[in-house]
Amino acid sequence: MKNKKYSIAIHGGAGTLVKGLMTQELEASYKAALETALTAGYKILENGGTAMDAVETAVRLLEDTPLFNAGKGSVFTNEGTHEMDAAIMDGKTLKAGAVTLVTGIKNPVALARDVMDKSYHVFLAGDGAMAFAKSNGHEILNPEYFYDEVRYQQWQGIKDTEGFQLDHSVKKEGKFGTVGAVACDQNGNTAAATSTGGMTNKKWGRVGDSPMIGAGTYANDNTCAISCTGSGEYFIRGVVAYDVSCLMEFKGLSVAEAANEVIYKRILKIGGDGGLIAVDAQGNIAMPFNTEGMYRAFRTSDGEGEISIYK
Repeated sequence: MKNKKYSIAIHGGAGTLVKGLMTQELEASYKAALETALTAGYKILENGGTAMDAVETAVRLLEDTPLFNAGKGSVFTNEGTHEMDAAIMDGKTLKAGAVTLVTGIKNPVALARDVMDKSYHVFLAGDGAMAFAKSNGHEILNPEYFYDEVRYQQWQGIKDTEGFQLDHSVKKEGKFGTVGAVACDQNGNTAAATSTGGMTNKKWGRVGDSPMIGAGTYANDNTCAISCTGSGEYFIRGVVAYDVSCLMEFKGLSVAEAANEVIYKRILKIGGDGGLIAVDAQGNIAMPFNTEGMYRAFRTSDGEGEISIYK
C-alpha cells in the first residue's frame, strides 16, 4: 500500500498572537523555525520513512530553538527551574511513551520515544524518568542551556505572586507555546508527538495535557493523530485528543469536522482555549484553534502547504 498521500503538520503553540504586536524580525524567525522543522519531518516521509520518525525529528528541532516553550526555550517554574513534559504515540500499534517533570534533558521527545521503545511502560515521571534517561545515555545539561532572557523576565514579573501564566494568555511580545507534530506516512500509518515546558511559575509538580495520552497527544490509524496546545487543565478534563478520535470512530465525522467540534464547541463550553493539529490515515489535515493565533505549518505530498501564525 505504498505511495498513498502522506503529510505532516506541526504547531508551536496557540494563544494571544495579535498581528502587529510582534516585530517583523521575530515573526520571520518563528516562521523560519517552523519551516526548518516541517521540512526535516517531511523529508523523512518523502523518503519512505515512518510517521514516528517524522514527528520525533520535527519536535526535536522545535525543542532546540529557544523560540518555543519546549526543550531549550522552556519556561521557569516557581522554583526557578525547568520541568519539561513530552509524549509520542504510534497510531499503528497504539504504543506510546511519555515523560513529565524532567530537568536538563535536551530533547524530552527523544526520551519519550525511548520510554516507548526501551521500557515496558508508557509514562515515567520525575526522578524515575531522570534515572531512566541516564541509563539510556541521555545527556543531562546544565540549567544555563535552558536560560532564556525573555522567559526569565516573564517569570520575574509573576514569581512572587500566586499567579501562574500560560505563556499564550498575555498580550505582549513574548514567547509562546507547547510544540507538537502529527504525520501520516506512505503506508498510511500515523503518529503524534508533543513537548512542552508547561506554564510559567507553575508549582507543586503541575502536569499539563501534553504528556497525557488521550488528553494532549493521541494517535490511532483507524481515526487520526492529534497534538494539542492551550490551557492544559481544560484539555485534560475534556480528554481532547481522544475526543476527536472518538467522534471520528463512533459518529463517522471527518478529521476536520471532529477537530472543529471539539475546539470550537466542546472545549469552549468548559472554558478552555487553545488549538490542535490533526491528521487522518488518508493524510488529511485539520488545524483548528479558538484563540487569536497558533503557530502552525503543514505540508502534503499533493503539494499543499502553509506556514501561519494568525487567523
